[in-house]
Amino acid sequence: MAEDFVPDSPLQEPSDEEMLETEGDEEIGQHLRFRVGYSIKFRRLDKYLCGRFSQFSRSRLQKLIKEQGVNVNGLPAKPSHKLNPRDEIDLILPPRELRELVPEPIPIHVLYEDDEMIVVNKQADLIVHPARGYKSGTLVNGLVYYANQLSKGSDEFRPGIVHRLDKNTTGVLVVAKTDHAHWKLSRQFANRTTNKTYITVVHGVPELDADRINAPIGIHPRIREKCAVRPDGKEAVTYYQVVVAFRGFALVQLRLETGRTHQIRVHMEYIKHPIVADDMYGGKIVYPWQIEDRDPAPEEPVISRVALHAWKLEIKHPTTSKVMEFIAPMPDDMQHFINHLKQFRSI
Repeated sequence: MAEDFVPDSPLQEPSDEEMLETEGDEEIGQHLRFRVGYSIKFRRLDKYLCGRFSQFSRSRLQKLIKEQGVNVNGLPAKPSHKLNPRDEIDLILPPRELRELVPEPIPIHVLYEDDEMIVVNKQADLIVHPARGYKSGTLVNGLVYYANQLSKGSDEFRPGIVHRLDKNTTGVLVVAKTDHAHWKLSRQFANRTTNKTYITVVHGVPELDADRINAPIGIHPRIREKCAVRPDGKEAVTYYQVVVAFRGFALVQLRLETGRTHQIRVHMEYIKHPIVADDMYGGKIVYPWQIEDRDPAPEEPVISRVALHAWKLEIKHPTTSKVMEFIAPMPDDMQHFINHLKQFRSI
C-alpha cells in the first residue's frame, strides 16, 4: 500500500500475557521483564529488541546489550544471542537518544494552503517523516522549514503528519497545521470517509476491466519489511479499473476503501499484475528497448521507481466541513512512461 493511517502511539509494549514484572514508571529507567513468545525461534537478541522497542536504534540497543544491560534467563547475553520460545529477558530501558528535527530547504510542492492545512504534491524518493535510518532529508524536515505552524500530532518528530505515502510514491498528501485540524483529518482517514484515488502502471492486463480486491493484509511471515495477503491479516479492500490496456501492460486507476501498509502494491501482486519497477512485490524494471521490441541495449530504465501516483484526494475541510477535491498532476517520469506505451504498445 502506498498510504496508511498513523497510529496513536508507535511504542510496542509487551502484552499482558508476556509481561511478568514491571517496576517504576513508563519512562527512562523502567525495569522490564518478559518472556519470548512461542512463535520466536533463533532470532538474534538485538533484532528482537529492535522490533519490540522501535523508539531505539539498533546500535543503541546493541550498546546496551554489550554493556551487560540485558539478561536472558538471568545471564548477560551478546547481541547475536539466538532466542528460543519462553526465554526470559529483563532489561532497564536506556535514556532516549537525543534527536533534533532540523529544518531543511527541501522543495515543497503546495497544491493548497490555508490556516488549517497544507496539501502537497509529494515528489518521488522522499520519506515522509524521520524514522530509524532517516533522521534528515524527509518531507517533515522540509515542512518545518517551510511552515510557521504545524500540528503536534502524537509524535514530536511527525508534526502535521496525518497519513503517509511510500518513499517512491508521488502525489497528494494533506498536512495539518493545527491540532484541531489534525484530529478532524485523522478521524476521516480512520473512519474511511476520505476518497483516495491512485494511478499506476502494471505488468500484464487484468482479465476483468474492473473489480474489487478483498484480501486481508499482514506482515510477511519471513520478511519483516514486507507485507502480504494473509488469512490472519487486517481487512484490506481495493477497487481497480483498467483505464488503458497496452500490449503487456495496463494503466490502472485504483480506489482505496481501507489504508493498510503497501496495500495497493500487495494487492496488485496478489492478482498477479505487479506494479512496474516494484521489485519488492514482483515488479520489474522496464527499459526502452523492451517497450520498443528492439535488441537489448545499455539504456536507462523508462521509469526507475515504483510506478504509483496518488492522483486524487477528497476530504472534508477540518473547520468548514466543505468537501474538497485535490488533484496532483501526473509526474514527468510516469507521463513519459505512459507516452512511450501509447507510442509502441497500443492495442
